[in-house]
Amino acid sequence: MAYRIALVDDDRNILTSVSMVLEAEGFNVTTYRDGAEALRGLTAEPPDMAILDIKMPRMDGIELLQRLREKSAMPVIFLTSKDDESDELLGLRMGADDYIKKPFSQRLLIERVRSIFRRVESQKAQGAGTSPTSVARGDLVLDPAQHLCLWKTLPVNLTVTEFLLIQALAQRPGHVKSRDQLIDAAYGEHIYVDDRTIDSHIKRLRKKFREVDKDFSHIETLYGVGYKYNEANAA
Repeated sequence: MAYRIALVDDDRNILTSVSMVLEAEGFNVTTYRDGAEALRGLTAEPPDMAILDIKMPRMDGIELLQRLREKSAMPVIFLTSKDDESDELLGLRMGADDYIKKPFSQRLLIERVRSIFRRVESQKAQGAGTSPTSVARGDLVLDPAQHLCLWKTLPVNLTVTEFLLIQALAQRPGHVKSRDQLIDAAYGEHIYVDDRTIDSHIKRLRKKFREVDKDFSHIETLYGVGYKYNEANAA
């Protein structure tokens, strides 16, 4: 069954051209011209992924993502036409999986979309037994088959990218993962992602775990090197 993608942008030309490219690649695409309309549509019929412009009338992409994240962990890619990095970083910290600057190559967008869906398929494959499934590290439990993360038996709602990052760190506790290694784990090889993207995802991860446990401190930063998961703290 073809993946369903919601494309939200107030630029009619982008809606037309990008939806044609995505449909040519086999995706089912629904388009929306503003955030408020999109929120109604995405709530009524949740797609498999949303591609959101940041600057839109009635409800911008940041607010739309915030509203979506109250109930859904669907993958989200942001489109931004601004050179200011603050929009991109804010989007990532709000829970976006990726971002692309306008003007962008449509081939690049397709690669990013397919990269995210490969991550989704990888989790399904783990659940089917083609690779190791659940991970238990002290109070942390990860079940890729159900996209389930528990901390001290409490659920932590993660995006696909966040789940793959904590999984990569927890699989080898105490071992430092460089940003490049985490990019490969979360995005796949041959996908270029800026280092600050990983840093933003890690900040978001910590925030989510601290929402269920204010003392959570098990993802450690080694400045200039990378990150590691400290299992000893979780014992």
